[in-house]
Amino acid sequence: MSMFYDSLFRSHRSSYNLLALLAILVCFHSTPTSAQRYPTILPLRDQAGVMDGWLLNRMKTLVPTLMREEGIDMWVIIGREYNEDPVLKTMLPATWLSARRRTILMLTDSREVKSVQAVADDPIERLAIARYDVGRSFKSAWNPTKQPDQWKRLAELIVERNPKRIAVNRSTTFAHADGLSATEYEQFIQALPPALRSRVVHAEQISVRWLETRTSEEMLVYPMICKISHAIIEEGLSEAVIQPGITTSGDVEWWLREKIRSLGLDTWFHPSCSIQRPDPDRAEQTPNFSLRPLNETILPGDLIHVDFGITYLGLNTDQQQHAYILKPGETEAPEGLRKALQAGNRLQDILMKNFAVGRTGNEKLLQSLAQAKAEGISPMIYTHPIGLHGHAAGPAIGMWDSQGGIAGTGDATMHANTAYSIELNAESPVAEWGGKKVRIMLEEDAFFDGKSTMFIDGRQTALWLIPRRR
Repeated sequence: MSMFYDSLFRSHRSSYNLLALLAILVCFHSTPTSAQRYPTILPLRDQAGVMDGWLLNRMKTLVPTLMREEGIDMWVIIGREYNEDPVLKTMLPATWLSARRRTILMLTDSREVKSVQAVADDPIERLAIARYDVGRSFKSAWNPTKQPDQWKRLAELIVERNPKRIAVNRSTTFAHADGLSATEYEQFIQALPPALRSRVVHAEQISVRWLETRTSEEMLVYPMICKISHAIIEEGLSEAVIQPGITTSGDVEWWLREKIRSLGLDTWFHPSCSIQRPDPDRAEQTPNFSLRPLNETILPGDLIHVDFGITYLGLNTDQQQHAYILKPGETEAPEGLRKALQAGNRLQDILMKNFAVGRTGNEKLLQSLAQAKAEGISPMIYTHPIGLHGHAAGPAIGMWDSQGGIAGTGDATMHANTAYSIELNAESPVAEWGGKKVRIMLEEDAFFDGKSTMFIDGRQTALWLIPRRR
């Protein structure tokens, strides 16, 4: 058992449950798939059981803490079918692929609202102003035969509880926290008695923290999710997929996409594959990935880059790695490329050392860029939170076209128990390529526990070679 898992067991032993244990035991079993060994992927029914268990645990343990820290007595989340609030979607049971008609969820803190009867191990009252229960987490509190108007029923429940602060999902900074549509907001406000309307506040902070916080149960399994993603990249960047002189960058992209589907997984973005090569007249890829040449034939001597991620058990990965195509007689990549990768690894170390609770994304960005430049590295940093979304809620640490800081999302502060895609690049000259500069674009998923930051499933420290050295 690694130190990573040991620390999770020690710090979260009280919340560790059988469901998570079963998930871990199943995920650690490996079976061969083609020439590559992948961790076993659970059947859909078992996946749903794990996800619903995680959700109920988050409701019981995370929500009370967040509501009290953010000073929220009641949190109302509203969405309609196919126009779901991003937060609402993360609170639906795994068998619900969307909201049903209009779905209204209401969470009330029994400690702050005395009319709500407390439950010993579950201090948050969770109601669904809907025709039926919403999974195991929300009990239906609306009978249309008694009160046909859904909005009036919501207002009745709020009046009965008389909360001081009613949070709704509106935000000018985070799209993830701005899921309440204009129409739904207008109808919600109209349904409230005038005396309660002034108590409505924005739920930006609690929404972001709900989305960005990773629980101990999730973090026990997240390493295996990242391992699956790494295994797909390893196979995709091998002679099992790439035949120099025939295979194109587009072929690699679609192989990755098909592999995701064949394994019963999903993804949140289409994979990309790009090429850098020593040709001095070639216009190399810019930081804007959309401008890269498409469907190029891969040749010996090329440096191949992929950007890839999967979605599994409701969690996402985002990873970028490189491979070198050996030329006849070569047994290793040119030293200049290997040093370039080392510079990229050093930039990762610098950024991750600067993570600290309460520090903003912009502070981490500027501090890390300055330190890297002082060490002779040519850096660019565009790191983002990851978890229930790919480009997830939380402090942004640069963007490829905004290296001076980002207003709004870059001003957000860092919290413990959050995950990030450490996404960046370092540009280095390669002597063997006539001094031409290459951009080593790296991305690996990492976890910040409040004190230190660690890669969830390691990182690339050596270029993949095609063909592999036996």
